[in-house]
Amino acid sequence: MNSKNTYNKPVGVIGAGSFGTAIANILAKNTDVILYARNPEIAKQISLSRLLNGVEMNPRISLTNDLKYVVENCDVLFPIVPSENFPALIDELSHFLKPYHILIHGTKGLMVLKEGWENDEDLKISKEDVYTMSRLIRERTLAVRIGCLAGPNLAKELADNQPAATVVASHFDEVISEGQRLLRNDRFQVYGSKDLLGIELTGVLKNIIAIAAGALSGMGYGDNARSLLISRGMIEMIYLGQMLGANTQAFLGLAGIGDLVATCSSKLSRNFTVGERLGKGEKLSDIVTSMEETAEGINTIKIIIRLMKDYQMRAPITESLDRVIKGEITIEEALRFLMKAPFNIDIDFM
Repeated sequence: MNSKNTYNKPVGVIGAGSFGTAIANILAKNTDVILYARNPEIAKQISLSRLLNGVEMNPRISLTNDLKYVVENCDVLFPIVPSENFPALIDELSHFLKPYHILIHGTKGLMVLKEGWENDEDLKISKEDVYTMSRLIRERTLAVRIGCLAGPNLAKELADNQPAATVVASHFDEVISEGQRLLRNDRFQVYGSKDLLGIELTGVLKNIIAIAAGALSGMGYGDNARSLLISRGMIEMIYLGQMLGANTQAFLGLAGIGDLVATCSSKLSRNFTVGERLGKGEKLSDIVTSMEETAEGINTIKIIIRLMKDYQMRAPITESLDRVIKGEITIEEALRFLMKAPFNIDIDFM
């Protein structure tokens, strides 16, 4: 399904990783695309070969490593880089962005911008210290019309043109409708949501549960155990989301349950892969070093654990994984703890 770009301008995708490239190819079914790769050698290589990680690039995609060029030639931008690189990217973008730009990011992560928080256990952090990617954009640039992508969007399946769907979330109807117009095709459905915070947090928090699901797989446990984890994990996500100011509804849709099921069931998920390797007995430091792309769930666990110190609540899955990451307990001990957790009521948030 092709549609005309009413702006008569290409759309910019910032980040040539697996997900950014997949989104660029989806967009290119409907419009011209400028794909930004920070490394000039990678940009040149993709331009010549028209391949990235074995994926053929749509002819409507052009490559550049000039960020200013992308921003000046595109009114709609999709920043899709790892969360650890996101603040630096936004600071660089801030020199070029204007209020008329639309930004729909595809980065799932949280940031704490309080210096030294990771090394100082006594340094308190509150939810005001925790930034979603949308908040970073809003506070550090002139951009107003901001949105995010969230959903069961495993990059490899998107690259293979398999049927999938996503949610475009924004406070602005125009951002949602523009995202739907640009992304939707006969194999990619696009839903809208006005709950930007809730949708962002679903994409962040499910990474924690995906690590735990991978660990179960690595230890050889089956579908009953994974189903138990997914259902209890969803409840934990809802409580953590409420702690951070989100509503329950976002967690019950495609970006919540849909994404959770996908990432807790697929070896294509980086967070699932981290958990699976932990379950097989590998050390976290070795796993992280060997991975080409970031598993956002590790950092999310650290942030959530620090936040919970000021709230009267428990998150057994997150707490157990934190102790595993710190080397205080083994995966097997964490599983035994979770099986003994005193849950007497199945659903208690509605």
